[in-house]
Parts: sequence; C-alpha cells; structure tokens
Amino acid sequence: MLNIDIITIFPDFFNSIVNYSTVLRSIKMKKLSLSIHNLRNYSVHNNGKIDDYCYGGISGMVLMIEPIANCIDHLLSIKRYDDIIYLSPDGNILDQNTANELSIKNDIIIICGHYKGIDQRIRDKYVSKEISVGDYILSGGEIPATIIINAISRLIPGVVNSDSIMLDSFQNGMLEAPIYTRPYNFKGLKVPDILLSGNRKKIDEWIYKKSIIKTKNNRPDLLK
Repeated sequence: MLNIDIITIFPDFFNSIVNYSTVLRSIKMKKLSLSIHNLRNYSVHNNGKIDDYCYGGISGMVLMIEPIANCIDHLLSIKRYDDIIYLSPDGNILDQNTANELSIKNDIIIICGHYKGIDQRIRDKYVSKEISVGDYILSGGEIPATIIINAISRLIPGVVNSDSIMLDSFQNGMLEAPIYTRPYNFKGLKVPDILLSGNRKKIDEWIYKKSIIKTKNNRPDLLK
C-alpha cells in the first residue's frame, strides 16, 4: 500500500479528491491511504499562527519553520519515509517517469506551501524531492498535490488495466495515437478501417506510426 501524508493549511481542500475516480478506487482497494495534517495544529503560538514576514524586507509572507518541522518530526517518530516532497514552482517538472517512480513507494510526505512558500531551512534539512507542476505560480501547493495524487493513484498495480496504462501518452516517450469508439460513421467521419480489421500486428504498426507522427507534430522535443 502507498501511504501519503499531506501537510497543509487547508485540510478541507482534500475532502473531495477521495470521492472520485482512481483515487477513490485505489483507497477502496486498500492500495492507497491519504492522511491530512493541519499545519495549524503544530503551531508554536496559541492562536495557530503559521506564517510570518520575510527577512530582508522582501514583500510577502512565508510559512514558519517551527510548525512544519514539528509536523515532520512527529511523522518521522512514527515511521520511515521514502520521500519528503515539497511542491514548489522552482522544483523539477512533474513528468510520467516521476509519477511512475512515486507509484511504487510505500510512504511519502507531501508539503503544500502557501504565500511565498516555506522557510528554506525546511527544504535544506528535510526535503528529499522538489516537484513543480509547471512554469507558473499558484496560490498554494494543494492543487499540485491533487494532481500528483491522481497521477500516481492510477499507476498503482491493479487500480487501472495495465495494458491501457502502457499505451498512455509519455509512458513510452511519445504521445498516444488517435483513439476512436462507436459509431463507426459519424456524419461522414469514419473510423480508420485498419482498427476494425482484427489484424493485431497491422493495428499495432498503425498505432506506433500514428504515435510518432502525433509526437513529431505536437511535441517534437520528446523525440530528442
């Protein structure tokens, strides 16, 4: 089972993710568990304060070091983690290889930043992997966390048909070939006859060639 502990200042944000699609299925199958930790519960202040101003006169607020350190130390006192992940726009871009790698872990912590982010000393002392979901800024790490959880939940063995997963875009370094379903003829637009031929070898060749063409046209950088 993959166990994910999420550190956040918005614990209610994750209520909906557990009720849909592959995340729900993987939880029901006891292949995934999510534990949400409210950072305010680890504050050193009676009022639950978890942020403060930046040193150096830099504009904006930063999540304080003590609450995050207290939460991580508490979790580490219970068990050992394969990775402690911080979600940050200056982390490594999330890709399929990273999702594949995370899907076979046993225990990981995901830290959701907010405001300007977290104190650098947390990143230096605790974090083993930093991940970004793209070159843009979001208000916090909660949305990226749901993206990562969704991406890896479907890769856990037994949750989704493995044959289907291996044909997904990026799994073999290319984009997925065009896909079709019924009806065969929709307003004059027909499904390629090769897909109805029953010739598995010819169909696989067609899929491979179309995948190369699509990748070359849409994402030529992948072919490099």
